[in-house]
Amino acid sequence: MTSAKVKVVFSDVGGVLLNNGWGHQSRQKAARVFGLDHTEMEVLHNFIFNVYEIGKISLDDYLNTVVFNHPRDFTKEEFRTFMFAESVELPDFLQWFKAWKQRCPCRVISINNEGKELNDFRIKKFGLHDCFDAFISSCEVGLRKPDPGIFTLAMGIAQVSAEECVYFDDRLMIVQAANKMGIKSFHHQDFASTRKILEELI
Repeated sequence: MTSAKVKVVFSDVGGVLLNNGWGHQSRQKAARVFGLDHTEMEVLHNFIFNVYEIGKISLDDYLNTVVFNHPRDFTKEEFRTFMFAESVELPDFLQWFKAWKQRCPCRVISINNEGKELNDFRIKKFGLHDCFDAFISSCEVGLRKPDPGIFTLAMGIAQVSAEECVYFDDRLMIVQAANKMGIKSFHHQDFASTRKILEELI
């Protein structure tokens, strides 16, 4: 891959630099810690979470539907604190990526599915402004991957053609969706292989 035409590097966040903010493992853990019915929680989560991710409802609205639909012996603030604490950086990559960003001649922009409160928390806590020049977050743009519209929007904001950008995601389905848009996309599977591709850009 040559870097002559690459003007923008697009990347996912959850599953690449950080874990997923509120993934199935965290929900399983929450069910154990707070004594919740995990099966009911998953049904309600799957019903409403996409609406939260595109910014149509708040985190409070999501929690009212999924967790606080019954009387609880814990507070919403206690549960929110647990949710936020579940976000962690993945081994090796984040600090390397921040250093690489300083040397990269391209703009670097995230395209991520995330609810507003979790998105804001993760950007601040993990210093993601040191990684990205801008954030195309589902909660802000009202679109979520794999909707092709979010990739079209990202390219429009960056003012680049599909041939002028690359994209990284840990989910193969979304990589395939971006490839269909003409974006050269890579399935992130581990730090070493993605680092090699990024280093070739500069």
